[in-house]
Amino acid sequence: MERIEAEDSMEDYSDQKDTTKLTSGPKGGLLTMPFIIANEAFEKVASYGLLPNMIFYLAEGYRMSLADGTSVLHLWSAMTNFTPLLGAFLSDSYFGRFQVIVMGSISSLLGVILLWLTAMIPAAKPPRGESPDSGQLGLLFGAFALISLGAGGIRPCSIAFGADQLTSNKNNPKNERILHSYFNFYYATIGLSSVTALTVIVYIQDHFGWRLGFGIPAILMVLSVLTFILGYPLYIKAKADKSLFTGLAQVIVVTFKNRSLAYPVDGKYHTSKDSKFVAPSKHMRYNACLFLFSVVLN
Repeated sequence: MERIEAEDSMEDYSDQKDTTKLTSGPKGGLLTMPFIIANEAFEKVASYGLLPNMIFYLAEGYRMSLADGTSVLHLWSAMTNFTPLLGAFLSDSYFGRFQVIVMGSISSLLGVILLWLTAMIPAAKPPRGESPDSGQLGLLFGAFALISLGAGGIRPCSIAFGADQLTSNKNNPKNERILHSYFNFYYATIGLSSVTALTVIVYIQDHFGWRLGFGIPAILMVLSVLTFILGYPLYIKAKADKSLFTGLAQVIVVTFKNRSLAYPVDGKYHTSKDSKFVAPSKHMRYNACLFLFSVVLN
């Protein structure tokens, strides 16, 4: 009887925890999808459209050799691929998805504008035949860093933020079908954005120059920020919760602290006959890490 009451109380607590994550009121739903998908679609066109011709911009504008320019672009790509881990951690543990997307969108906007200014301002690039100074390189690398940080805020949170809007009513039997349609439309839009970036933006840079070629991505990032913020009254904004990375770090730390503890004797564990539960033992090396984490010190 006590066990049943305990389980009921745990279910009530779980339900209460889920409801406290979401803001009250008739929010969310399909009406929010254009704002969320447009935000990442514009960001994809802007950022993906910069990369293909960037090696030529570095060679022409900054007198970089092929090897140096390639190294810079590889580091930029590596940073862009790493920052989503940071964005996911911050959204799960501290700020929530909405705030991280806003911060990422603004960071990308500032980065693209800064890159556009390097093409607009003659003093931002070295004179012909000279190498760039530290200030000119700092302006360029600062633009790259802001764009990477922006991608780290938008890309890991956007699709999950959209799913939050469609699954606020957990008892809706149509949730699975709605999510399936949402993911299909989301990835189709992102794919179209990538194709647009690699064709239209690259064509503009080749035929109309860097000023217009970087100016259009800047305009797209302005649209990305504005469209996402316009949907603010409609969004369900889940609060930050404990991150998976935080829990993993705790397991590793506690396991390291308990590494010298001895395994209890098998007689301390009781399992009924034919039970599916297996008592931990020194022969089960594959679960030694979890065992050390679960040790309770007297």
